[in-house]
Amino acid sequence: MKLAEALALRADAARRVEQLRARVTATARYQEGETPAEDAAALLAEARAVLGELETLIRRINRTNAAVRVEGGTLTDALARRDVLRLRHTIVTAAAAAAAGDGQRGYRQLRSELKMVAALPVAELRREADDLARQLREVDTLIQRTNWEADLLD
Repeated sequence: MKLAEALALRADAARRVEQLRARVTATARYQEGETPAEDAAALLAEARAVLGELETLIRRINRTNAAVRVEGGTLTDALARRDVLRLRHTIVTAAAAAAAGDGQRGYRQLRSELKMVAALPVAELRREADDLARQLREVDTLIQRTNWEADLLD
């Protein structure tokens, strides 16, 4: 099995667990004399089984990410880089938007009103955000390609 397939199975298992949790909590109590829509105990047992499968998948995915080499590091290193690039991009983009006055009143009605001045260089921040977005695309492409090339470890 390829790593990308395992990642898809992990996402499906996580969604399944959440659905089962909602169904268990919805049927855990019912009014005396009524019949519950579903058997809460059976749903709970199914959730436990899916959680066991999910744990196995996560362990195998983590082992694979730590072992697979990409561009001078591991896949885990590339994932960490991607996560931090996303955070950097978010912060720089927000800073540029705030300094540009996006969403704020940008004009004075009277000369006596105080003028708003940017505390940060907007154009420079936007160039930095563009560069971060490019780096993020490159790292993400590397990760996606590796996910489809790497075999899942046991």
